[in-house]
Amino acid sequence: EHCLNAELVTGVWVSSDDQRILEVAKSYGAECIKRPESISGDHASSESGWLHAVEYLAKNNIGTDVFLAPQVTSPLRKPEDLDGAIDKFFSENLDSLFSASMINDLYFWDQDSNGVISSINYNYKNRKRRQDFQKQIIENGSFYLFKPEVLRKENNRLGGKISYFEMDFWKMFEIDHIDDIRMCSALMKEFLL
Repeated sequence: EHCLNAELVTGVWVSSDDQRILEVAKSYGAECIKRPESISGDHASSESGWLHAVEYLAKNNIGTDVFLAPQVTSPLRKPEDLDGAIDKFFSENLDSLFSASMINDLYFWDQDSNGVISSINYNYKNRKRRQDFQKQIIENGSFYLFKPEVLRKENNRLGGKISYFEMDFWKMFEIDHIDDIRMCSALMKEFLL
């Protein structure tokens, strides 16, 4: 629905090995690509599915200058986010772009195999005030834009001239665990519905 309602998206394709998913996608107006089982399932990379889609479209003479790849686990976005990102992609002559959210005050720590913890993105011995902490860009996973040749060459969604499209902080949450559904549902009710 986000892609179908975005003004700058010119074609919507859904790739899956599951016929039920493809039928739902088709009922909403999307075109479908049957994905092989060998690149489906919990351990298949997104890049393998996207590369299959790129090759499928090329084989069927369907030209694509840029791929927009929204993640279905990130439902907190609007069509305007996609349009804004596409506009930025072309106006800045980018090769790839990721959606991002900004934060000022997350202090990250890591723990090594011996259980010793250490600060990663700041020096805990010289702690700054939260107001003075540098803004951080978080790749939020909502969507990616990339040229097909970047994917082919790098086997990665990001390459060449890379930038990001800033989204509201509340749009960074995604559904990776069952508890995430309740949180995203509450955010959708507050901000989207």
